[in-house]
Amino acid sequence: MGARQPENTRSFALAAHGGAGKTALTEAMLFDTGTTSRLGRVEDGNTVSDFSQEEQKRHISINSSLVTMERNGKTLFAIDTPGFADFVGEMRSAARVVDAMIIVVSGVSGIEVQTDSAWDMAKEFALPSAFFISKLDRENGDFQKVLEDIRSSYSDKAVPVYLPIGSEASFKGVVDVLRGKAYTYEADGSGKFVEGAVPADMADDVAATKERLVEAIVEADDELMMRYLEGEAVSDDELIPALRKAMVQKMVLPVFPGASTANIGVHQLLDFIVDFFPSPLESRARVATKGGSEVQVAQSPDGPFSALCFKLMVDPYVGKLSFIRVNSGRLTSDGTIFNVNKGEEERISSFKFMTGKEGKDVKEIVVGDILAIPKLHSTQLGDTLALKGETLTYPPISFPAPVYSVAVTAKSRADEDKLGNAINKTLEEDASLTFEKNGETGDSILSGMGDMHIDIVLARLKERYGVELDTKTPQVPYRETIRKTAEAQGKHKKQTGGHGQYGDVHIRYTPLERGAGFVFEDSIVGGAIPKGFIPAVEKGLRETMVKGPLASFPVVDFKATLYFGSYHDVDSSEMAFKLAARLSFKKGILEANPVLLEPIMLAEVAVPEEYLGDVMGDFNSRRGRILGIDARGHQQIVRAQVPLAEMFRYAIILRSMTSGRGSFSMAYDHYEEVPAEISKKVIAAHKQEDEEE
Repeated sequence: MGARQPENTRSFALAAHGGAGKTALTEAMLFDTGTTSRLGRVEDGNTVSDFSQEEQKRHISINSSLVTMERNGKTLFAIDTPGFADFVGEMRSAARVVDAMIIVVSGVSGIEVQTDSAWDMAKEFALPSAFFISKLDRENGDFQKVLEDIRSSYSDKAVPVYLPIGSEASFKGVVDVLRGKAYTYEADGSGKFVEGAVPADMADDVAATKERLVEAIVEADDELMMRYLEGEAVSDDELIPALRKAMVQKMVLPVFPGASTANIGVHQLLDFIVDFFPSPLESRARVATKGGSEVQVAQSPDGPFSALCFKLMVDPYVGKLSFIRVNSGRLTSDGTIFNVNKGEEERISSFKFMTGKEGKDVKEIVVGDILAIPKLHSTQLGDTLALKGETLTYPPISFPAPVYSVAVTAKSRADEDKLGNAINKTLEEDASLTFEKNGETGDSILSGMGDMHIDIVLARLKERYGVELDTKTPQVPYRETIRKTAEAQGKHKKQTGGHGQYGDVHIRYTPLERGAGFVFEDSIVGGAIPKGFIPAVEKGLRETMVKGPLASFPVVDFKATLYFGSYHDVDSSEMAFKLAARLSFKKGILEANPVLLEPIMLAEVAVPEEYLGDVMGDFNSRRGRILGIDARGHQQIVRAQVPLAEMFRYAIILRSMTSGRGSFSMAYDHYEEVPAEISKKVIAAHKQEDEEE
């Protein structure tokens, strides 16, 4: 076998809304290329790309899955991505490394929420794209209706290159619009078909579709365009290479009819991928940074080797697998590789072309290849791999910020001991997940993209690492402050045998503006308190202010001015003044009209216009303040300030309120006073907790 040639490589992501049939299409492709000998079914939990225990149990894709196939002398790398919003990070990382995208749309359900996400991602990453309208053998499967929806929602460049023969239960094949040939399938799911003439009742439809397709194709070639406009016939032999050019330039979005579980139309899609999808040599240059400047890396086999790690997977048998896309050059498996981000060399044990969880060893990799390398020690998601001496790095993959959080506690001491290692390994694999200890509330917070995401992470921790966690709603990090000025004396006097203890302070407590924190001022004159004891006063205040008088939350945004006091030559000590400061604080803060503060978040919600009223009404019920509404594309962006206490389950509520079409992000903005009625409830709840403890 000679050196691998990148012109014989095709890579694409399969993206769609959950349930549209991506995994079924992947299965049919594997079967039709001879990669597998049977057609797996999602319902039976035996597909190649959904191989984890949770995927098989839930009958959905949770992780992106790489499959490698051979067709007509070409190597095809396909990434089957999850179709639920909770796992959008997996779709993002796949879109970053492929050269094209196939958006699968259910012929029954039509365009759904995550179809929009797939289309937005294809545009963001400038990917040549095609649409596969699936499930046309099902009741209410309607090719024409879905095609019109794709055109009106996304682009009028969406043109069928094949048309369906029959519909619903009588769907039995496809017609090649350009070549005028019909392919009628056997009804046994074997993928066998016979080639024949276009059915007479479809002739007009095929002719009209071909005219539209030719118009779209010639736009990508000036010479053909001139001839076409002058009424000259353009031959199929000229149109076919022009279609490839139009596809690569995104001038045409080819549309295919099919039924994956019945295995109809998949052979034609595979042949189209081989003939018309871009090779890495025709794909866009990759942006990187070198020496502080942005550079364009041409996808060439002759350049220096460089690759991006876009996915990590921990396999129970093989260990850690690092998935990479080769962006330039070539490399053999008998040496080392250099992690540019970490500045460390990594030993290569093998290169594996993956098909689900199975890997096939290859000796050499070249630009365009997507593969896994086992047991890389330091490599993490987003790292650049190259040869030693290289300084070029690819930008990290950007993931949306988590929107749903739970507080977690280990069920047992044994779980607690294993938790750190299990969480670290889970975070390595899943960049859309975060885990942090809240310094104010003491909660350990696990955050992800939704309730299903968190459920699956908890199940994975139990299944893979034997760690069981209890969950609850996180505590709100309330704070306390004061609204007026008060003065209080704190006197600590204790007489025992030998030395006594004496410290006496007078402190003024003054409110400060929100966000100012704590300010300590020494205004002692005439040596009323010796300088050596004053730091102890400040220390006493700082130690006491972590638990305020209302509900034991930290006290903030006030100034403490030490203006008078007294001392004893023998009995005064740092400890005595520290205790005196505490006594003053507890008395003074209560007299300064203390109030509860809560964190206010800045939320940004993106929704289609028909849900705008519902979202705004819901914000009002959450004590939110609408700051503004802007249009962005076909969505309305609502910006609002809203208390964190009202937002813990918002990801679930927004999904329900907008049929999954809304998305949001939020960030901390400021603290403000809690309304009196709510403040009473919070204080009462915390007092009850303290009593129970």
